[in-house]
Amino acid sequence: MVSAMTVPALMQNHQRKTYVTQLHKVYNETQQAAIQYINDRNAINLKEAGLTSTDAAANWVKTYFKISTDCGTDYSPCFADEYKRLTGASVGALFSKDGGTKYKFILASGASFSISANSAGNLLLYVDTNGPKGPNIIGRDTFALRLYENCIIDDSDAEITYKAPLTKEQRDELFESYCSGGSAGSAWWGCFGKILNDNWEMTY
Repeated sequence: MVSAMTVPALMQNHQRKTYVTQLHKVYNETQQAAIQYINDRNAINLKEAGLTSTDAAANWVKTYFKISTDCGTDYSPCFADEYKRLTGASVGALFSKDGGTKYKFILASGASFSISANSAGNLLLYVDTNGPKGPNIIGRDTFALRLYENCIIDDSDAEITYKAPLTKEQRDELFESYCSGGSAGSAWWGCFGKILNDNWEMTY
């Protein structure tokens, strides 16, 4: 009886650690690529370095990352057809397949990587840490990240209200509002910040 109760908990804990390890790999690769990009251009931030459009962001990925699949602006086969929230509710496809406005890749690590940029030098990243295979749950294997012009990767919201690095309180607020609550359209934010707050542990 004890084994029957313990084994599922151990498996869940192992799976959480696996997801976080995969996410950390993408985080490190992105951080290193951003710093190298700035250094190569003798710039002080990503905006000055010229990373201010989605096309420039796509070229950055092609140059500084190891890629196994380049989907261009096509949705498939880089991302799954359906994603779910932690509650089990479906949010459908990523951005409803976003009409081809973002570039999508599968990195050599197996992670799916969607990218777009704005004129302020902030990059929106959607990462499915193990590619299109399951579980495709926001906050488990799939996350939204923001690479800010100052080269810090952190959480955000759709309006980019906060500046990086976010405070613990801001990240907690985003987690409660979006990741563990809020509407389906907002659900992508808040999960990554919670992991940062908890020292790269998935405690939820």
